[in-house]
Amino acid sequence: MIINLLPDFLAILHSTDRAAAYERYFEQHRPLLEAYWHNYVVDPRGPHFAEVVRDTVNADRSDLLAMLERTDIDAIARDTEAQCAELMEIDSTIDVLIMVGVGGANAGELVVNGRAVAFVCLEHFTSVANPTTHALGLDPELIPMWLAHEIAHGVRYTSPQSRSEMRPQIADAGGVYSYWETGRSVSLREHLVNEGLAVQAARRFSPGHAPWEYFGFQRKQYARIRELESVLTRAVADDLERAGLGLRLRWLSGGMSDEARTVQRHVMPERAGYFLGARMVEDAITEKGLPWALRASATELLALAEGAARTA
Repeated sequence: MIINLLPDFLAILHSTDRAAAYERYFEQHRPLLEAYWHNYVVDPRGPHFAEVVRDTVNADRSDLLAMLERTDIDAIARDTEAQCAELMEIDSTIDVLIMVGVGGANAGELVVNGRAVAFVCLEHFTSVANPTTHALGLDPELIPMWLAHEIAHGVRYTSPQSRSEMRPQIADAGGVYSYWETGRSVSLREHLVNEGLAVQAARRFSPGHAPWEYFGFQRKQYARIRELESVLTRAVADDLERAGLGLRLRWLSGGMSDEARTVQRHVMPERAGYFLGARMVEDAITEKGLPWALRASATELLALAEGAARTA
């Protein structure tokens, strides 16, 4: 199902008290927006909520409005949803959420009341890097690629056939996905293959982009990670079975200090785990297909990778 919050957000911009209008908007869509804020921004009950809201509603939106005039976002979302259903053989409910965020993520995944949600934040896809919205300046043509990435997560988290570590963790939490709690309790191995599968799903859904775009890397960052692949593979090996939020942040998050990304005296490039995860699952997808791989356990996926390495 497509959930389009864009009209409600744009209505805020015409309000005489935009901050109050945003708070009403937040309450109207609380289950979705609270999950987005909790996982990708700040605690919406914390002291910084009002400050972020104020900056959001007063930001320059000329780039967003210009993009919307030339782009049929609803059609893009519907086409992506339909094509992903076939490509991934989707067997659970995954909603596609169109929204304007607060600069916290260009796209992401949620699970709310047991339903997976793949969202896209349009402020990042205007082709203009806008410092007032923290926008990345991505081209709108990348929206399907990123939605496919997030829909792949939804399959792994909620498919009745999924053998991912994520699925029981989310179920035990009452059908709610928390980046922070799964970071603490799910193995690094699972986090790496989870992101690697999403990268590979996006590649198959939307081929033809520059390789680094599937990872959200800059070209130089991608080249550097490829150069360091053997070093990275050795560095991560001892931590694959461990769980810990610091491990997830070290390998899969941006904005970490050099100290936090140092392993065996090497400073790991930011978000290098996306590349490692994509490499880990390549053989499983080739041998078993994407729908099977999205639902496989990390142990199954890595066993196929090890088997391919032995026969190479």
